[in-house]
Amino acid sequence: MKAKLFFASLIAALGGLLFGFDTAVISGAEQRLQQLYGLTGFWHGLLMATALIGTVVGSIAVGKPADIFGRRITLMLIAAFYLISAIGSAMAWDAWSFGIFRFLGGLAVGGASVVSPMYTAEISPARFRGRLVALTQFNICFGIMLAYISNYVIGLLDLGAIEWRWMFGVEAIPAGLFAVLLFLTPRSPRWLMANNNEDEARGVFRSLTKATEEEIDAEIEDIRESLDMQHHSLRERFFQTAYLKPILLVVAIATFNQLSGINALLYYAPRVFEMSGVGADGAKLSSVVVGFMLMIFTMGALLVIDHFGRKKLMIAGSIGYILSLAAVTWAFFAYAPEFNTIAKENDLVRVQERVESVMAGDNQEASESDVAKAKEDLAKAKATFAKAREKSGEFNKDDIALGSWVVLIGTLVFIASHAIGQGTVIWVFISEIFPNRLRARGQALGSFTHWFWAAAITWTFPRFAEMSGAVPFAFFTICMVGQLVWVMRAMPETKGIPLEDIQKQLGIE
Repeated sequence: MKAKLFFASLIAALGGLLFGFDTAVISGAEQRLQQLYGLTGFWHGLLMATALIGTVVGSIAVGKPADIFGRRITLMLIAAFYLISAIGSAMAWDAWSFGIFRFLGGLAVGGASVVSPMYTAEISPARFRGRLVALTQFNICFGIMLAYISNYVIGLLDLGAIEWRWMFGVEAIPAGLFAVLLFLTPRSPRWLMANNNEDEARGVFRSLTKATEEEIDAEIEDIRESLDMQHHSLRERFFQTAYLKPILLVVAIATFNQLSGINALLYYAPRVFEMSGVGADGAKLSSVVVGFMLMIFTMGALLVIDHFGRKKLMIAGSIGYILSLAAVTWAFFAYAPEFNTIAKENDLVRVQERVESVMAGDNQEASESDVAKAKEDLAKAKATFAKAREKSGEFNKDDIALGSWVVLIGTLVFIASHAIGQGTVIWVFISEIFPNRLRARGQALGSFTHWFWAAAITWTFPRFAEMSGAVPFAFFTICMVGQLVWVMRAMPETKGIPLEDIQKQLGIE
């Protein structure tokens, strides 16, 4: 593998790093934001989901710009959106402005989830494609770990009321670096061929690969045959019977990815750990361990994906999902009264902090009605905690130690299972399964489906978790049984197969 190919793939994968950082950074601030803006479960879930709603829009809208302007220019626009979102979120003056800037960041995440793996797939030889496209997933995990570490370190600095602003603002550094480095990458050879620029496409293949002129000629001819511009237009209808099989495969893998509950856990990791009896500082540190586990197991999967193939990794990941989610479900069911009491106690502490902030005048826009509302919320929180305490009876942390350990270990096994299976495979598989002429729109469909379910689950998770922590985890467990059945019966293996040959195996002319 040429160093230039790896370097270009790594730069494109920085879109994934920002994707992961932007996804996870809010976990360190979500409880502070709820306290600052006095949000209930529904409205708090909506604020948390604004970025994910942006990803839904960004993922479905980015396909056409990627086809018209090219993959590289589109990635530059995505970098600009990341930069604006980071600075804007850090400087937000109310919940609405914060939500708008988070939405802009979501547009970037949705776009990056489409274009970064697609660009890498289009510049990579078949024998390296799995590992190079999986660099995006590795960087997503690296970004998640960086976000957790960044949040933890910023928390140690004791910055007070502006702490959460720094958590979002630091994202501007990698966003700016991403924008600059993209100028060093070539344009996609397959996009160049689709736009009748064969000479530059040949030059890109020469610079990125060690292929001979005969091998480049064969690659160019395969791409030309795949595009088949005399019979198929880049503007042809996407949803038609001829493309039903790859459409269903992409929708299925993207849907199952989020029905595992991965994004809900990444967004609410500290809250989940607190609910199981881990203190606030311990919850933040546990989140760092989650990010580290995700990165390490993704690295391992990245090294073997082109050896074992996509399907075997998905089977291993599905089994791990089922076992870990079932264990966490049991813990939240068996210790429901105690975990509920701890959750209500944490809510009470946050409301008390908000009241103290309002009374101290930290929020300069706070009116007399805001003060009255804060006091009313405090009275309700005290009553709710007293009711939960009465139902659970007297207990201490030692009484629920088993349940806490099951939640912690089950979560770590869940993260490892995701990294080995869905986390590594999804973007590789989606980038492979469509013909060249439809890849941008197919990638957009997969990302749209992924982010639609991510937004829906993240929005509703706080509501269902308030009812019972066991309910969402039981739902995720059942869904992962369905994924295992789908993988074993319907998912094809694409390991080591040239992109142009995959479409032939799917019966696409």
